[in-house]
Amino acid sequence: MRSKLNFLINVSLKRKVKSKWFLIANIIIAILIVAVINIDSIITFFGGDFDSKNKLYVLDETNSIFDSFKENFEYYENNIYGKNNELFEVIKTDKKVDELKELIKTKENSSFVIRIYYNEHGLLSSTLISFSKIDAYDYQLISSALSQSASIYTLNSIGLTDEQYNKIINGINIEREIMDDNSHNEDEDVEMIMTTVFPILILPFFMLTIFLVQFIGSEVNDEKSTRSMEIIISNVSAKTHFAAKIIANNLFIFAQVIMIIVYVLIGFGIRKIIGGDTIINGVAGTIGAAIGSLSKGIMADKLVLIIIFTLILMFLTFIAYSLIAGILASMTTNTEDYQQVQAPIMIVLLLGYYLSIMAGMFKGSFIIKVFSFVPLISAVLSPSLLVIGQIGIMEIIISILIMLFTLYLLIKYGIKVYKVGILNYSSTGMWKKIFKSLKNK
Repeated sequence: MRSKLNFLINVSLKRKVKSKWFLIANIIIAILIVAVINIDSIITFFGGDFDSKNKLYVLDETNSIFDSFKENFEYYENNIYGKNNELFEVIKTDKKVDELKELIKTKENSSFVIRIYYNEHGLLSSTLISFSKIDAYDYQLISSALSQSASIYTLNSIGLTDEQYNKIINGINIEREIMDDNSHNEDEDVEMIMTTVFPILILPFFMLTIFLVQFIGSEVNDEKSTRSMEIIISNVSAKTHFAAKIIANNLFIFAQVIMIIVYVLIGFGIRKIIGGDTIINGVAGTIGAAIGSLSKGIMADKLVLIIIFTLILMFLTFIAYSLIAGILASMTTNTEDYQQVQAPIMIVLLLGYYLSIMAGMFKGSFIIKVFSFVPLISAVLSPSLLVIGQIGIMEIIISILIMLFTLYLLIKYGIKVYKVGILNYSSTGMWKKIFKSLKNK
């Protein structure tokens, strides 16, 4: 039996690896990954310039605020976009307003002009001039810097003592005291992790599961439509054939994951050789900061367990989806029928994906905790809830045990359905055939 199982696994893998689709798809994937990682260098090569900064022309008619504005602007810019990712160059100018308008209209559409002046009532005013609408973050950046600079200028002009001036500027220091032992000051870091790192990890799992379901269904239906299934089943048992399909397709998916990781490493290797601009560095910095936050403080003692349990749950869930895909595929006769019956799988996948992404919105909800125990969903939802502190280690262990029991049921009863369906070429009454096979065996 083992030799027949190994033979079927090898045949299935060779069929995929030697196909033109596999070669073409991986060439395209490799090129896309390398290109995305080095997109800034590619655009720069064709004439783009990510190193050039947007120009922020400041026409300070008061001759008193520019230095303060520039200092405050750079401070807020670092807070919003991160250090070493400055997007603006603040330039003091004495040009006329009409000249500056013509400049940003004809040559520098992405640049802005700020005019600081006294209005007819003798009050400090400013005008922000741009060619088109300004991004909300950029507007907030400019507005905050202007407001802070105006406040400092006004206080200085009143003639306050240094002690009075410092008391007003320093405002109020806010310290945090959280009485709930289950809450921590690191909630902001956790939120950053949930909005950056987790989506990056969950999306590949989501996509790979879809590919896995498609591969198994396509292969089984291909063998049934060509009638080669009858020859195969006459030489091996349906149980062996079922196991071969599950093992081969999961091995293929895992091999593809390794290849994608290799493509990513190649992309960053090329980036290191040729250099890069700030567009990827900014994104990488944000992700790095999130991962750094995860590995510090209260999360440090959970990090290793989170990784281990996440991998275990994902592995078990891959197997579960494989079994369901194989069972459904055995009861269909062509790809079109299979596309229809796999709709429940897609719905469950989407439900798990969106719940994991929005887990932070349901903080404290009993329902979201219940969903973390649901098989097929727990692989992505339980780790998310563990990170934000909604469940503990014991709950995720329970999720793993429930997943194992689900696999036991799928294997025990799935093989019964597979034996009946694999040689059944009728496309009607599929669910009746499934329930009948469960009763008769």
